[in-house]
Amino acid sequence: MGSITVLDHLSLDGVMQSPASPDEDPRDGFTLGGWTAPRVDDVMVDRLGAMMDASDDGALLLGRRTFEQFAAYWPHQSDNPYTEVLNRRTKYVVSTTLAGPPSWENSVLLRDLDAVADVRAAKEGGPLTVLGSGELVASLRERDLVDRYVLMVHPVLLGSGRRLFDGGPGPADLALVDCLTTSTGVIIATYERQR
Repeated sequence: MGSITVLDHLSLDGVMQSPASPDEDPRDGFTLGGWTAPRVDDVMVDRLGAMMDASDDGALLLGRRTFEQFAAYWPHQSDNPYTEVLNRRTKYVVSTTLAGPPSWENSVLLRDLDAVADVRAAKEGGPLTVLGSGELVASLRERDLVDRYVLMVHPVLLGSGRRLFDGGPGPADLALVDCLTTSTGVIIATYERQR
């Protein structure tokens, strides 16, 4: 059986909203987008690349908002080593509002996370990695389907914004299985769910 890994950037105060660019996710008036850019270094790029290579047989599991942002960007990047990997990887998008079938190659629409059988069936096919997708992560946590968290904790306090662990289900025990600090002070911590 495969596993589900959540991979997300977080501020020190737990914000995950709009890490990559100023206009990525301005919901609720969030104006601090793009906060990860100053702290991306070769250590982080190498670690993420190695993780992508290691999970080459796996698929992505994305919420609609993250999927649409990725689909608008990644297929058009010709000089980035992640482009080919993301294009060829199977991408499951969970959405009740996506208008039609996903246009990005190798994408599969899952209409509703409440059809947990669909996610479990996808998980049976091998490892799944969730990128971003805060609302999807919350739904997966409610169903205790997350097996691993890879969190890139940036040394910045944002004070506002959507948080990855904002309420939700009760306690869950995690074990730290790997930790790496980048040259810019980002801690890349891997936690596994203890059941």
